[in-house]
Amino acid sequence: MPRPTFADPKTDFAFKRIFGSEEHKDVLVAFLNDVLALDQAHRITEVELLPPEQRPLVDELKLSIVDVKCTDARGVTYVVEMQVLQVEGFEKRVVYNVAKAYVNQIARGELYPELGDVVGITICDFELWPDDGDRKIPMLSRWGMAEEQTGTNGLGQIRFVFLELPKYDDSHPPRTMIEKWAYFFREADELTMVPEVLAEQPFIDAFEAARTAGFTKAEWEAYILAGIAVQNERGALVVAERRGERRGLEQGRIEGLRREAETLCRVLKIELTDERRREFERLDAAGLRALLTRIEHDGRWA
Repeated sequence: MPRPTFADPKTDFAFKRIFGSEEHKDVLVAFLNDVLALDQAHRITEVELLPPEQRPLVDELKLSIVDVKCTDARGVTYVVEMQVLQVEGFEKRVVYNVAKAYVNQIARGELYPELGDVVGITICDFELWPDDGDRKIPMLSRWGMAEEQTGTNGLGQIRFVFLELPKYDDSHPPRTMIEKWAYFFREADELTMVPEVLAEQPFIDAFEAARTAGFTKAEWEAYILAGIAVQNERGALVVAERRGERRGLEQGRIEGLRREAETLCRVLKIELTDERRREFERLDAAGLRALLTRIEHDGRWA
């Protein structure tokens, strides 16, 4: 198959090539500074890439989650994740992963003051918090632990940042750095050249890391396999959802027929003994329809 000019940065291989390699570490540093909105005095200048920790053994969490971990000179750890599929319990898994990175910094018996802050940064290829009318969470949101009455942020050891790509407003060219990052993640694999609006650092380096012409045969195959794995996972989730919907519809039909049969019994003064209620529970939709027909026809249970 012909290669696109640029790889999809949302896939496992491309994401780690762009943000998780020593060669392109400046791209990761720039991304962190932009999403955290750090001023000049607090900007990150260097990070050390950390080996990935063992991910939780959950069936739905295979290749749809890609992460890169690093720490800066102040000892702050950053867990940067790309999440392409929305799965059950996703928010809890994010909290778990960041909390695990926090507690794993020290061994048993070491001092708590040695713990450094941890920031979890998650890029979502879906709306995690859709606009429901009562609240409107922005495309880039930052979360921490605050005192409820005053809003004072006194516990900043663990923080979270979310970038929800579908909330990107494509009615105008990207203006801010955050909009440019969202545009890069969403559109990179559809482009044939670096667009003028992103013809600046760090995006030039990011596009260069994603340029497929620089992939070896083995790297190209790894990229293709990563994409296939995500598509397979997406398909499996769709199938599971449809099966669940069918089971839900069938269960709804059964519950409706049971209520109808119970109502008919009350109208006809038919006693619902424990044995008859147990029979209710055993019957499927077809059996309940047959029972209803008998009761309507004969005016009695059997």
